[in-house]
Amino acid sequence: MAEAEHKNLFPGKVIDTPGGGILSGPIDDIINWARSNSLWPLTFATSCCAIEMMSTAAAKYDFSRFGFEVYRATPRQADVIIIAGTIVNKMAPVLKRLYDQMADPKYVIAMGACATSGGPFFYNTYSVVKGADHVIPVDVYVAGCPPRPEALLHALITLQEKIRAGGKRERIDLDGRVMK
Repeated sequence: MAEAEHKNLFPGKVIDTPGGGILSGPIDDIINWARSNSLWPLTFATSCCAIEMMSTAAAKYDFSRFGFEVYRATPRQADVIIIAGTIVNKMAPVLKRLYDQMADPKYVIAMGACATSGGPFFYNTYSVVKGADHVIPVDVYVAGCPPRPEALLHALITLQEKIRAGGKRERIDLDGRVMK
C-alpha cells in the first residue's frame, strides 16, 4: 500500500514537533481506528473450516500483517470470535458462555455454511443449530463450504472497516431482548 493511501486510513492529523509528534482528531474516530487494527481472535473451530482458519494465520496468508495477531485461547483476551464449523445443540450454551466472557466491544464472524446456516447437516439431523445467529449476534458472515483463507481475510478486513466507521450493534440476550 502506498504511503499516501496508508495515511488516509488514520482518522486524525499528526502534528510534527521536535522529538516526536502530536495526534489530533475526534477521540472516537482514533479509538475505533486503534481498535480495528488490534483485533485478537478467539478460536472456536469445530470442523473442517478450522483447517482453512488455521491456514489464514500461516505464512502464506499471514493475517498478522492486518493487525489480527495470534489466536487467543481464552475469551478474556479476545476481541473477535471466529466460529468455524458446525454448532450442535450441546455446544450452543458453551458458545454463548464464551461470548458472554469476552470483554466489550466484541465481534463475531461466522465462517462457513455450517456456522451461517447449519450447512448440509441441518436437514438430516435434529441436533444441529441453524446458524450461529440463533445463539449470538453475528457481525460478518463468510460463505463457502469450507471457505478459502482469502474469504476469511476479506471478512476480517470488512470487520475492520465496520469498526473504523463506528459500527455498533445492540447486545441480545437469550430471550431475544435487546440489552442497553
